[in-house]
Amino acid sequence: MPVCTAEDVAEAQRRARAAQAEWAARPLAERRAVMLRYHDLVLERQDQVLDIVQVETGKNRVSAFEELADVALTARYYAHAAARHLRPARRRGALPLLTRTVEHHHPKGLVGVIAPWNYPFTLAVSDAIPALLAGNGIVLKPDAQTPFTALIAVELLFEAGLPRDLFQVVTGVGADLGAPLIEGVEYLMFTGSTATGRIIAEQCGRRLIGFSAELGGKNPMIVLADADVDKAVEGAIRACFSNSGQLCISIERLYVEDGVYDRFVAAFAARVGAMRLGAGLDWEADMGSLISRKQLDVVTRHVDDAVAKGARVLAGGKPRPDLGPLFYEPTVLEGVTEEMELARAETFGPVVAVTRVADAEEAVRRANDTAYGLNASVWSTPRHGAEVATRIQAGTVNVNEGYAAAWASIDAPMGGIKDSGVGRRHGREGILKYTEAQTVAVQRGRAIGPVPGLPLEKYAATMTASLKLVKRLPFLR
Repeated sequence: MPVCTAEDVAEAQRRARAAQAEWAARPLAERRAVMLRYHDLVLERQDQVLDIVQVETGKNRVSAFEELADVALTARYYAHAAARHLRPARRRGALPLLTRTVEHHHPKGLVGVIAPWNYPFTLAVSDAIPALLAGNGIVLKPDAQTPFTALIAVELLFEAGLPRDLFQVVTGVGADLGAPLIEGVEYLMFTGSTATGRIIAEQCGRRLIGFSAELGGKNPMIVLADADVDKAVEGAIRACFSNSGQLCISIERLYVEDGVYDRFVAAFAARVGAMRLGAGLDWEADMGSLISRKQLDVVTRHVDDAVAKGARVLAGGKPRPDLGPLFYEPTVLEGVTEEMELARAETFGPVVAVTRVADAEEAVRRANDTAYGLNASVWSTPRHGAEVATRIQAGTVNVNEGYAAAWASIDAPMGGIKDSGVGRRHGREGILKYTEAQTVAVQRGRAIGPVPGLPLEKYAATMTASLKLVKRLPFLR
């Protein structure tokens, strides 16, 4: 795989920028048709895509399929919704009947995407899809550990009819390519760690360009006494261990109300202990491996530190070199306290800490006691769960689901608060951020301002009376 340089980034930006003007001039219907063909190609070629994703990441096949389904869903949604989000919109004018004001949206120009390794198919293209539909060009920098997944994702776009120069991919080391990428784009989308997100925010700020960033999380799940415990157990399995726990929105903290704690924990630990680990390109494994030695070392350090300081292992708790060099058992810990590293730091692996709480109020307080605010989960009756969800400080909260319900609701915004991110993907926000809003106001009749021949004091008095009158007219509010 080529290791690109700053010069390669500049050339990629030159090519994409040259192609962008022609692409933006195409009717939206043509851009939409490309995305609908892409939707079909992704589904038709899924065996090839899933194999590549698994080989590069080590994840199990069903976690790889989540990526593929997400990309198809995103392509279909924005293909159908882009016209609604982008069409010119009438806004209330300065003077009723005399001022016609319209909001337009124009493409930013060139959008940079820096994608991580954990969801390399989804995050290579799911943010690019709305940017492309809005008329932009793309320069993508995938993670150095998963370049082939990004390349097959983009190749299928070309097969669907996207101009090849419009979507450029630069491969190599992020520390070398990130700065020159930011220097040559009008907007940046980043998914990754909070620490790197802060650096990128500074770089974008110096250039006064917009950016979005989905960053880290230490996501909580609350199980209340009125929850269906059996369903909560199965939901926790998916929420904690999908993609081997290497998911920004996966659950790392479990707060269980006292009335169901013993029943839930016993069933959960038994279920975790029975999970099947494997590396095959089939559908048999419940969980695959970690991505790298670095990630394995973080997981091992967090668990060993917690156990050394008094945490109890209810399931898992050790590497599995007999299965492969990067396997670690899905792990449940009890008795995690503040002096342990994993209490607050993001593990980003198959480890969850379970804690007994007295009631919903304590659960919410503990859930919010974090610097992060990306995703959360509440298990209860639908009505009670929805009420509790509104009190959790997170960008998305799922009731009786771990993460997929909110993530797959593509028409709704998704992103983090606090240290978990800036901006939103999905929905209206997820496409309009790639545009420049322009207001065009056409004035009929007399201009806004003092009337020739009318004393300025009398003009001000007349305007004051008019403003008071407008306040009382409901249809003008």
